[in-house]
Amino acid sequence: MSATVSRPYFPDYAANAPTKHHFSPYADNGGSIVAIAGDDYVVIAGDTRLSAGFQIYTREQNKLFQLTNTTVLGCAGCWCDTLTLTRLLSARMQMYEQEHNKTMSTTAAAQMLSTILYYKRFFPYYISNMLVGLDDEGKGCVYSYDPIGHCEKAKYRAGGSAGALLQPLLDNQVGLKNMQGIKSEPIPLERALAILKDVFISAAERDIYTGDGIHINIITKDGLKSDSFQLRKD
Repeated sequence: MSATVSRPYFPDYAANAPTKHHFSPYADNGGSIVAIAGDDYVVIAGDTRLSAGFQIYTREQNKLFQLTNTTVLGCAGCWCDTLTLTRLLSARMQMYEQEHNKTMSTTAAAQMLSTILYYKRFFPYYISNMLVGLDDEGKGCVYSYDPIGHCEKAKYRAGGSAGALLQPLLDNQVGLKNMQGIKSEPIPLERALAILKDVFISAAERDIYTGDGIHINIITKDGLKSDSFQLRKD
């Protein structure tokens, strides 16, 4: 007669995978920014669509922020970070004006923005920033940034959700890259405005986060002028 070995009873529980909770403090609200600088002007444009995923929050959001009469900041990306950064910039520039009794120049504002972004490098603002204006010689300049403050000065730049689509087109039409027998000449303001509208029309066909309309700021020695242009809304 063999002995029966008793084994403990275990209920038949189903082995489910562990529940994973994910939280991200960032949100990409889309949008694109394009800027072109000339010898005596600079133009910057941003689309008006504010969205997240396949939801459109508003079709009339201006992404251009006037800092001074000769300096404009364009932002695309996380909208809450945009509001925080522009509020901080406005306060810093107001403090500078009260302490030095003069308005901050475009080059100084560009350096200050780079410092502010680098200060937040461990928890960066999730924004594609582009600061434009007239330098001390009255020439147009474009400063583009990565999220942690690296700054690059150029004559034209595209950023935001459609930046990778628009930059090659600007390289061809404005920078005349990889073109033989073409002499580089300064682009007049009217030509720059036409290129801005063309590239945004192209972006609206390929990028769902860019559309509805664009706001344009034109900075010259006579001051700042605004314009707008409608894009497709689907």
